[in-house]
Amino acid sequence: MSRPGFVLEVDDRTPPLVVHEGLGFRLEDGFPLGTRVVYPPESIPTVPDVDAAIRDALLNPVDSEPLPALLRPGMRLTIAFDDLSLPLPTMRPPDIRGRIIEHVLSLAADAGVDDVQLIAANALHRRMTAAELRHIVGERVFRSFYPQGDLYNFDAEDRDALAHLGTTEKGEDVEISKRAAESDLLVYVNVNLVAMDGGHKSVGIGLASYKSLRHHHNAKTMVHSRSFMDHKHSAMHHSAWRMGRLIKDHVKVFQIETTLDNNVFPKAFDFLQKREWEWSVRDQASMLAVRRGLGLAPQRARHKMFHDMRSAYGLTGINAGEVEAVHERTLQKVHQQHLVEVQGQSDVLVMGVPYLGPYNVNSSMNPVLATCMGLGYYFNSYRGQPVVRKGGAVILYHPLDEGFNQLHHPSYVDFYEEVLAESTDPAVVGEKYEQQFAQDPWYIHLYRTSHAYHGVHPFYMWYWAAHAMDHVDEVVWVGGNRRVAARLGFRAASTLADALEMVSGTVGTSPSITYLHNPPHLLADVR
Repeated sequence: MSRPGFVLEVDDRTPPLVVHEGLGFRLEDGFPLGTRVVYPPESIPTVPDVDAAIRDALLNPVDSEPLPALLRPGMRLTIAFDDLSLPLPTMRPPDIRGRIIEHVLSLAADAGVDDVQLIAANALHRRMTAAELRHIVGERVFRSFYPQGDLYNFDAEDRDALAHLGTTEKGEDVEISKRAAESDLLVYVNVNLVAMDGGHKSVGIGLASYKSLRHHHNAKTMVHSRSFMDHKHSAMHHSAWRMGRLIKDHVKVFQIETTLDNNVFPKAFDFLQKREWEWSVRDQASMLAVRRGLGLAPQRARHKMFHDMRSAYGLTGINAGEVEAVHERTLQKVHQQHLVEVQGQSDVLVMGVPYLGPYNVNSSMNPVLATCMGLGYYFNSYRGQPVVRKGGAVILYHPLDEGFNQLHHPSYVDFYEEVLAESTDPAVVGEKYEQQFAQDPWYIHLYRTSHAYHGVHPFYMWYWAAHAMDHVDEVVWVGGNRRVAARLGFRAASTLADALEMVSGTVGTSPSITYLHNPPHLLADVR
């Protein structure tokens, strides 16, 4: 039996605790006595036979006919799938999406379906390379579809390949892939790493254009998303659900959702998944060897070491059928893996920001993305109410100096240098600059022809942090570049003690503190 997550209270016997900080981690021994440390649950049991589980989901779906009954000769079938932003880190081969797609294609072939296209649902994310597509779908599927142009990245700026399906009751435009919209059946293959993913967010966001995305990827909506990990209290999800129900009126969608365990780190790094006081001699030796190597290696070598990491995730569940019915089952499994009960809020929330997020796979964690990870994803890793009280403080660990990848994040450079120099208020920067970046022909050209995130993407990442910025009064980065932190509108400190001193005017000299010990993933269920 796997052990659930739990909350540790730091006392004089607590060893130094691992805190992630970009391309490395530190052993922090400065947590004050009484600090709450929220540990993620260990991995829950996985399915014993993955292929059997896939077949069962396709043949016994939820609130839907079996997949074979939906397939017929002469039909137009489209298979869409989540892009490389999930899971994190990248799954070692074979990727679960590829295994599912092979099963779907086998059933389609048996039914005589020969008009099939596969679309990576990357929305305004960067186009994946051929190698990245091959990793997800597998060699056989790649060779069968990519050379003919039937496996490709979604292009949200190809006006001829988009279909406007109408507007919701709130006036939200629903514009998605024309191929998907005009298909007799759209099969969507999802990886639900955290509770934010899946459901109507899959088709309605992954295959949508800026005209649709602007309705929920904005500062006002993000401020009222409490939190992204609880779709019933997330304004972003409310919008996506309205759009998804309109899509359902026009498109037959067969949703396939998967859930994974918490086996995030490969064996050489599995000490990072254990509780520090339970480290064996071997774990301690591994930790020391990794830290020594990281201390001696140049940044490029550290980057390669971390980004070459592949995780041995196990499949904990798979469900297929009607979107909302499937997603309810998915959330049950996600909560079983990630939920940790936490009693009450704290004055201070401490989080380490690791090297990887959804938008820097095979790339660099620039300061804007670090902010998105810390104040967007990790801050919102709660259900109920935020871990930190209103008006409290957040302390983050990250160097804030890993630079901008010019290939993947060209518009981020101008956003950082020009937009944030004028204002860091998400509402202000959105109102004044978003349209300029969204419509910039050079950014659009790079998005469509190279491997760049869309010009508007850095705004979206800044909006992710809007709820946290609205909720807390202080944000301090331990180990962060002071000049960069100031450009972001925050402060930097050398140590945790210094950071706590800096926020003492807001939270007092003896604040209650909670440290979210992730990754692996956790979801604080704050009562």
